[in-house]
Amino acid sequence: MKTGNKYGTHRVIEPHGVLPQPATKVDNNMSQLFNNEILIDVDVLNIDSASFTQIKEQAQGDTNEIKNIILDIVAKQGKMKNPVTGSGGMLIGSIERIGEALKGKIDLEEGDRIATLVSLSLTPLHIEEIIDIKPEIDQVKIKGKAILFESGIYAKLPNDLSETLSLAVLDVCGAPAQTERLVKKGDTVVVLGAGGKSGILCCAVAKEMVGENGMVIGADYSDENIERLKQVGVCHEAIKLNATDALQCYDTINDLSKGQMADVVINNVNIPNTEMGTILMCKDRGTVYFFSMATSFTKAALGAEGVGKDVDMLIGNGYAIGHADMAIDILRKNDKIRKLYEELYT
Repeated sequence: MKTGNKYGTHRVIEPHGVLPQPATKVDNNMSQLFNNEILIDVDVLNIDSASFTQIKEQAQGDTNEIKNIILDIVAKQGKMKNPVTGSGGMLIGSIERIGEALKGKIDLEEGDRIATLVSLSLTPLHIEEIIDIKPEIDQVKIKGKAILFESGIYAKLPNDLSETLSLAVLDVCGAPAQTERLVKKGDTVVVLGAGGKSGILCCAVAKEMVGENGMVIGADYSDENIERLKQVGVCHEAIKLNATDALQCYDTINDLSKGQMADVVINNVNIPNTEMGTILMCKDRGTVYFFSMATSFTKAALGAEGVGKDVDMLIGNGYAIGHADMAIDILRKNDKIRKLYEELYT
């Protein structure tokens, strides 16, 4: 067997010279395994929230059309990279084969159940059949194969959580890990999209980090999500807010913070045009963390300049060392969150 590039460039078909993620087409031929690749028998795809929302809107909620759109994307690109949002998701599967160059050098054996922690937007994928669509949790049951490159990160599935619950949590595990790094004692923190999957985890971590003198404000557009926030008790204030209305965002947080604004704003919203609302909530020299893949970083950069906001803006890196274990531990330690997520995602 041949040895491929550790980052997967040997699978790139077009354009030449790019990495698999920005590539428009990758080789998803599973009959030939390079000796530093891992072949996965795939059961479930967890589509990125921004991507699935866009696909549902394009399909007008029709399940069969959602299937057709997903199959068409994979057929054209060799991977599940939404051409509109540019995002992917992650998968669950069993290890079918490990390349000879990796055997004994990694903590995996054939048959192990894993979740990949790299995006589907760079993962060679072949779908034989879509078995079921679960639009309420952004998951797609399939029969298929995928390739994990030598540089790819993954998590073995825990024995004490269901696989679908594990996948749902691991899909957003970068967000709470980055929250822990950004939030300090005494901070005022605003989490947009706070009642969603990543938002609740971010709120839980932020509340622990700010301590007695800080404040966590969870903002969401959905009444149902506001009730979920109150149910699990992960923020000091749970408010209904339209994140696309920049002035409403400013006025609301200005009132709640008594003019001080937020030290940290975390955006988990899965729709476009929330950049300016996010920026206006933040104080000068504060930090904005855009975890949402619906973010336009051009709008954010030029918008901050346009309103004279001196804030540090961070791209939502989905990877942080130890992020998978941290996210799973939140569910182990917080019975209310675990119960809610079991109701929503299993």
